[in-house]
Amino acid sequence: MLPKEEGQALNYITYGLYIVTAADGEKKNGLIVNTVFQVTAEPPKMAISVNKQSLTHAYIVNSGKFAAMPLAQNTNLAFIGRFGFRTGRTFDKLAGVPYQLGPSGCPIIQQDTLSYMEVKVSHTVDVGTHTLFIGDVTDAGLLQPQGIPLTYEYYHTVIKGKTPAGATHL
Repeated sequence: MLPKEEGQALNYITYGLYIVTAADGEKKNGLIVNTVFQVTAEPPKMAISVNKQSLTHAYIVNSGKFAAMPLAQNTNLAFIGRFGFRTGRTFDKLAGVPYQLGPSGCPIIQQDTLSYMEVKVSHTVDVGTHTLFIGDVTDAGLLQPQGIPLTYEYYHTVIKGKTPAGATHL
């Protein structure tokens, strides 16, 4: 465990907030993550970090695919909470949420998201409580091209959101 000052130093690393979805056969789920990043531009590769205890983690492991969508800054806390504070094991996170299936079979959430990237996993890295999934972008598109991405700082300071247990960020 880091001393308080060192732990607080990590708060200055910037993040966005994203919905990550996956499908395992007919089963579909999604969750909120703050660690999504582009690894290379050509060919386009991305990486995400997902808590091993999440249902979406299991679906990504089983299917080898995921979709990531940056949330819009004007996303309300109730919608964030639907994907970030509930488990797909006991609650259908996609019920009543507009989505389409992408070519990979992953749900592409149409509400409060700016774009989407579908990824085929090529590498995994075990980082303790989380897995880093790295893969090739197989499809991408714009959903709200004029929107502003939701940052983790905006989420905490303006929306007054909390960090859920199991999150990557301290």
